[in-house]
Amino acid sequence: MATTHRGHIYHIAGAPLVTQAAEHLAVFPDGALVVDDEGIIQWCGDWTDLPDEHASADVVDHHGAFILPGFVDTHMHFPQVWCGDSYGGGQLLEWLDYCIFPSESKLEDPEYARIAAVEWIDRMVTAGTTNALVFGSAFPHAQDFLFEEARSRGIRLVSGTGIQTVGPDSASRLIVSETTAVEHVRNEIEKWHPLDAETRRHSLQSVSVVPRFSLAVTPTTLAALGEVYDHYRDAGVYFTSHLNENARTGTGETDTVKAQYQVNSYLDTYDGKFLPGSQIGGKSFLGPRSVMAHAVHCLDSELARMAETRTSIAHCPVSQLFLGSGTMPWKRTVAAGVNIAIGSDFGGGDEWFVPQMLNACFKVHISERTPVGIDPYPTDDQSLSLHPAELLFTGTLAGARALDLEDRTGNFDVGKEADFVILDPSHWDMYDKTLRGMHKPDDPIRARDAYLFAVIMLAREKALTGTYVRGRKLETSSGTGRLGA
Repeated sequence: MATTHRGHIYHIAGAPLVTQAAEHLAVFPDGALVVDDEGIIQWCGDWTDLPDEHASADVVDHHGAFILPGFVDTHMHFPQVWCGDSYGGGQLLEWLDYCIFPSESKLEDPEYARIAAVEWIDRMVTAGTTNALVFGSAFPHAQDFLFEEARSRGIRLVSGTGIQTVGPDSASRLIVSETTAVEHVRNEIEKWHPLDAETRRHSLQSVSVVPRFSLAVTPTTLAALGEVYDHYRDAGVYFTSHLNENARTGTGETDTVKAQYQVNSYLDTYDGKFLPGSQIGGKSFLGPRSVMAHAVHCLDSELARMAETRTSIAHCPVSQLFLGSGTMPWKRTVAAGVNIAIGSDFGGGDEWFVPQMLNACFKVHISERTPVGIDPYPTDDQSLSLHPAELLFTGTLAGARALDLEDRTGNFDVGKEADFVILDPSHWDMYDKTLRGMHKPDDPIRARDAYLFAVIMLAREKALTGTYVRGRKLETSSGTGRLGA
């Protein structure tokens, strides 16, 4: 027996580029989403147009609520589950040294790691994050807890052991030998990744190869991990790492990587060109299941290479504000043809709720400036007002595309798996009153867009009343443990 979810539906239909999102925006103020017993979408449209063949389906009436595709977060850090708003007295590298490495080391304790995994999946459910690409812990037992919890709850997750083979004293408990690093990655893939095509077609969890970033490994590590990735690439294994996040002159991440590796660009280190002079030293990690986090300070050549290889970017505006990293250049990145999905970067970011990341995304780009010279006007105005359909696309379908799952999820096209969230304004008075009382332009298209903009920008977790994966409502845990004070 199928189930029909009735409510105010928004989604980006088809398979557009972000610049085409407004043309593909599907809106059904009194809509119907029909989902069969296997969690597959059978129909989506106006309630009054519901086909007779679905008239006998059970109806779940989300009266006055919005039905949106499930949110996809393409960059977050599991071992930083309790690191949001950590004060490090500096930018990225200082923050890692003083806050993050010591905090992540606490997952060495299995009981701490178990509770962290429960908390992590709970937060995904309560934030409406139906799918996420997650930097994992350095400790295999912590990763086992995370995958076990994701599997038991029925949530989508891509994650991998965070690999670090070099680093400061503060990271000493996270650092492993290169032999151990390869062993950890192989074991995790064999244990948790769906290796055959049929299993992969139905699986909700997958594994990614995850070197922390180029400064946390060596050319030898990259070569060894490249061999592992190349071996499992055709089995759908993922790759993710950080790219061009912080470019403080001389001492920032980007300059330090280029100086340490003696390469022409940061991206070269992930493209197999990690020997001095950007000579090829191993296999490339780039491709349609590879996601580079941040990409704030990319060269044109790096953007072109990511577009060529269908490598995506996880754009993390909240964490870029928190760490003073700058703003990913939206216009230049889109013009290069690179897919941009949203990422929280929790705990560099301090938001779990994708609409609030999209809120920050709109704000940073409407005031975006790109450095181009010196006095008296040292910046070029790159500002733009992102269309609400572009925001919705970035938080849903673009994430599915980044994870090479666009054929399975990301919108409400017939035949896809029904991942969706319910936002009910009646659960937050200010949200409800604003949406009821706001000015609505006379032009119907402008009115439609203004309303969707408010739906996204004003949304908070308190209005989220349901998170569904494959048509099944997910639940949070109960009584599974707490940390001591």
